[in-house]
Amino acid sequence: MSNVFTISYDDLIHQAKLSCQVPSLLEGLTTRKIIESVAKELDIKIEPEELQQTADNFRLINKLQRAEDAWTWMKKHSLTLEEFEELIYTTALSSKLAQHLFTGKVEPFFVENLLNYAQVVMYEVVLDDEDLAMELFYAIQEGEISFPEVAHEYIQDTELRRAGGYRGILRRTDLRPEISAAVFAATPPQLLKPILTAKGAHLILVEELIQPKLDDELRHKILSDLFSAWLKQKLKQTEMVLSV
Repeated sequence: MSNVFTISYDDLIHQAKLSCQVPSLLEGLTTRKIIESVAKELDIKIEPEELQQTADNFRLINKLQRAEDAWTWMKKHSLTLEEFEELIYTTALSSKLAQHLFTGKVEPFFVENLLNYAQVVMYEVVLDDEDLAMELFYAIQEGEISFPEVAHEYIQDTELRRAGGYRGILRRTDLRPEISAAVFAATPPQLLKPILTAKGAHLILVEELIQPKLDDELRHKILSDLFSAWLKQKLKQTEMVLSV
């Protein structure tokens, strides 16, 4: 037989304190109040069709297309229908405020930070022994062994070994400075001389350099990053006081 506990809102607040979650809750609450306050100052309003679109997107992302799934999700999060509608409204308001403040700043920011958005397709093997790394570098150049063979023999991580050392499509910020400098100066396809870091000797095959393009996905990311940075600055300028 399962136990049944009755939990009050005071219990929830007490648990939030014991879990040291009050600062994050305060930050979230203050962020919402900042968004609402600035949106009111700028006379930003949410139209019914915008609210509907936000709700549709929210249900799609959270896999709540069926009514019973939505009700189960709201019950799990202790939300009434009115509170769910408030959540959707706040999400729509946040998105519209971000667009109002930063849509015109996305392209200039992209141009100013163009180098940071360049991408590389690369393969990597990290070795503990620098001499071994150099030996393998020359062996690959001479055609005595292939990079995939080196990856298969010397990479310990199973998935990375199966992928032949493939690191995916990376930006400068995904790499250590000493590695990104060499990688983005390469002429693909190019095998780089081993690069030493605290992790070891990096043997890197640069397959392709991808020049940055301001597509919809990147535009959305820059807009989101600018808005997040703006909110953080606003939070620093705002005093959060917990009323008891």
